[in-house]
Amino acid sequence: MRPFVVCALLLLKVTLGNACASGEFTESGQCCSLCPAGFGVVVDCGKEDTQCAPCPRGTFSPSEGFERCLPCARCPFSVPTVASCSATSNTQCECDNGYFFLSSHNLCAPCSRCAHGEGVARECGLQGDTVCQICGAGTFSEDLVSTKPCQKCTQCSDSEVEIRPCMPNSDTLCMDKKLDILSRPADGTRDATRWPGGDGAMEDGESSPAPETPKFTPQDPGDSNNILAYMSVLAAVVLGLLVYVAYKCWRSCKQKKALSKARAAELGNPPEGEKLQSDSGVFLDSYSLQDNQPSKGTKRDSKQDNRLYINLPPHRQQEVERLLQEGSGRGWRHLGAALGYEPEQLDLFGRGEAPAHTLLSNWAQKEGSTLGLLCSALARIERPDVLTALNSPTQGVSVV
Repeated sequence: MRPFVVCALLLLKVTLGNACASGEFTESGQCCSLCPAGFGVVVDCGKEDTQCAPCPRGTFSPSEGFERCLPCARCPFSVPTVASCSATSNTQCECDNGYFFLSSHNLCAPCSRCAHGEGVARECGLQGDTVCQICGAGTFSEDLVSTKPCQKCTQCSDSEVEIRPCMPNSDTLCMDKKLDILSRPADGTRDATRWPGGDGAMEDGESSPAPETPKFTPQDPGDSNNILAYMSVLAAVVLGLLVYVAYKCWRSCKQKKALSKARAAELGNPPEGEKLQSDSGVFLDSYSLQDNQPSKGTKRDSKQDNRLYINLPPHRQQEVERLLQEGSGRGWRHLGAALGYEPEQLDLFGRGEAPAHTLLSNWAQKEGSTLGLLCSALARIERPDVLTALNSPTQGVSVV
């Protein structure tokens, strides 16, 4: 009897499968209910149907399903809140242009860019990161890194011939059907046509003088010479593409080697007491540098420690970012690790064009982002040149 009941339940599931929105069933064969938006699962569907409950304050559920309510995100310090969290939508934060709010890490991350042959389906903004799609039939995107939708393919006119059809990563290639340099005389004689480089048409009955410069003379009837010209241009285009691909591969390998060396340097620990050299040529000991940091005992030092990095003049911020971005030695990744950032967050910053600016801008939005903490982190990664630019914008550091 029991096998018969199981078979009946399976038959019922197959019969009602299309009518059941969730596609899940209880042990008794009842269709499992989906929790609507704003509600989360309290008890999973199993012996009984799904049990849902409204999302409590501080949580949300954006769509119906079998998910539990998610915690609301909080905008970073100094980042404006566009919309507060509700039962059906997460908090929306207004990041700068070129950035979007990554709720899983509570930070503004650089926007992604679409690859070659892809276009933007949804722009980066309040809704999240850029959404890309492969260009479909009749559209293309030739940009190596695109921030625009796919473009409509060009249609060759009646006076042109299609050399190469439109593809997702390149537009249609058209050429004129008739090229002046390959035109034949209307009557088939050479004397009646003005050829390139010649002195003009010759009168009837006169013999053509010997040309001073080589002239192109079509030899095959019809459009055979035109086809040869088209094939020559196409071969030149293909050769140029191959050279470009080879250059990109070489550059990519070079960048990967440089990244491997940088990561290896992150894992290495420099010997204690190692001497550091600043841009001004003054050698500083790492322990002496830490000893020379502002102490908390005096009012002047306390005031300097408590100044916020975000209030620093823009030209000094740019100088610090430039040194961390371009300077030799330990750079912005080491500083980010010293400030408490995870490797995943640093990888997100590295996707942008100015990762040092992204790191310090994000850190400046946090509470307690003072110059004292930044100086301490720079001392730990042993960058006295950045400390010089941070503390003495007009003159170098004097060390006794």
